[in-house]
Amino acid sequence: MSIKKQFIKSKPVCKVTFSIEAKDALNASVVGDFNNWNIEEGALNKLKNGTFKGVFNLDTNASYEFKYVVDGTYVNDEEADSFKWNEFAGTENGVVVV
Repeated sequence: MSIKKQFIKSKPVCKVTFSIEAKDALNASVVGDFNNWNIEEGALNKLKNGTFKGVFNLDTNASYEFKYVVDGTYVNDEEADSFKWNEFAGTENGVVVV
């Protein structure tokens, strides 16, 4: 799992690349505050090496809770900037800060 950030100098936006290795999975998404926890909006593309990857434009000067959904199972990213307890989910979510 990894998160890469590319800040855009001309806009208050950061291109954030989310990726998760899931060779045996059929589907993977990233869901969070930035896409209303919508699996379809967070769909990731599967690469030949078995990694799922997607790039999302996130507003800067903000933090976002998120998780991956791999074949219906919610997974945290071990490389998240931090983790935050979410009362609604009853578990911790990863946090990305941009």
